[in-house]
Amino acid sequence: MNLRPLLPSLALLLAGCTGAPAGPYPSLAKRPIESGLPTANAPAPSLPTASMSDPALDAEVAKLEMQAQAGASAFDKGYPDAQRRAQTAAKSAISSEAWVAAQVAISGLESARNNSVSALAGLDTLYSDRINALADGKAAGGIETIDMVRRETLATVDSQNDKLDALKGLLPQP
Repeated sequence: MNLRPLLPSLALLLAGCTGAPAGPYPSLAKRPIESGLPTANAPAPSLPTASMSDPALDAEVAKLEMQAQAGASAFDKGYPDAQRRAQTAAKSAISSEAWVAAQVAISGLESARNNSVSALAGLDTLYSDRINALADGKAAGGIETIDMVRRETLATVDSQNDKLDALKGLLPQP
């Protein structure tokens, strides 16, 4: 067996073992930040400032709130008909005329609530963008305004989801 091709690799390996560290080894003791206690030179976290008026933000939130209300109104307008059709079709056979009419009414409700769902998505994006802007120091306040409308819209969309699930549950499934 010829070991000559391995000699350069062995020389490099042994050379790596001979070097001494340039400075002292790092300490393995706990650092001040790891103890959970505030350090002397760490700035105190700033509290969120009160909501400052931002006309552009207020206008965007108002637009999304109106969009959500329009979706809720359209949904509420179509719900009684869809509920009546679903109750009529509850004992019907799959693909019967009553069953198809109920499915069409439920699909209409899902389309009618599109504005509510779209507004919620817009509010979520606006909320996320505002949080990032606050963290970067590019904006001040506004979270409360967005969050209040976002919570109301979320409650509306959740209620619509529950109503749709109840109607779908009435119908026999293929």
